Amino acid sequence: MDSIRKSAILLLSLEKPLAKEVIAQMPREIVEKVTLQIAKLKNVTREEQEKVLDEYYSAVRERTPMEQGGMATVDELLKDSMGEIGGAILENVRQSMNSVPFGFLHKVGADNLLTFIVEEHPQTIALIMSHLPPSQAAEVLSGLPANKQLDVIRRIANMEQTSPEVIEDVEKSLEVRMLSTINQQLEKAGGVPIVAEILNLTDRMTNRGILENLEEEDNDLADEIRRLMFVFDDLLKLDNKAIQSLLKEVDNSQWALALKGASEEIREKILSNLSQRASDMLREEMEFLGAVRVSDVEAMQSQIVDAVRRLEDSGEIVVSSGNASEQFIS
Repeated sequence: MDSIRKSAILLLSLEKPLAKEVIAQMPREIVEKVTLQIAKLKNVTREEQEKVLDEYYSAVRERTPMEQGGMATVDELLKDSMGEIGGAILENVRQSMNSVPFGFLHKVGADNLLTFIVEEHPQTIALIMSHLPPSQAAEVLSGLPANKQLDVIRRIANMEQTSPEVIEDVEKSLEVRMLSTINQQLEKAGGVPIVAEILNLTDRMTNRGILENLEEEDNDLADEIRRLMFVFDDLLKLDNKAIQSLLKEVDNSQWALALKGASEEIREKILSNLSQRASDMLREEMEFLGAVRVSDVEAMQSQIVDAVRRLEDSGEIVVSSGNASEQFIS
């Protein structure tokens, strides 16, 4: 396995915010190679991922001397880096040292947790819920089937002291199942959507350069990434001037088809930037179309997204990268 493929697999094994930070520190030419590899990755086997992670951990162990742990080290680190705030953090660390059963679940959303426990025996669900914060337990209870809710509540109310061994067995079993599911999801990680999401968060100069270079090697892949970087629903982020520029590029018959599958917010966004007469005519054309194929609507929406990119490339509008709060301006 070459180093670029290894790098791609390692990045996909990280949480996205951390992966983005790592990419931001990489030289541009390496970013181009790695993102191209990520785009091409389809299925990464669990064995391949584990091999890359093992190699990374081994390299880290060899290059980084291990400091001695303990509360004294934590105290020193916090004082040096956090000042007065470090005292409060240190106290939280001390409390956390007294580990809480099922503590790893406290930051798991109720919907996700339900996925793993809903089919368990009511006694097991009761045991898990009794170790959750009350607000989280209430959400889990609400998501249980009606025929299980009363049974679980009764078991929690009548629950006597449970042996640490039983708690540990249930905790480990649940943790293993959750990690197994995450690993299975990672096997399917990669592909064009991940690249589009990463490039959406890079500055325009960087992602333009990467896409231009990629275009020379694989024009179809570059076009697919571009379409995913700005989707039809992102029209809501455009300001009125940018919408008006777009309206000049797309005729009414195209809008009529594209808006058949759009949300009411997007329809209103487009119609409100037309004159009353033009708006009425577009509404009439949409009604006249009647039932249309979803594939035709999606194809037309893709054409409009392409028009947004053409306007951006010509300098008529600027599509800002980054988070959703940023605006698209002319």
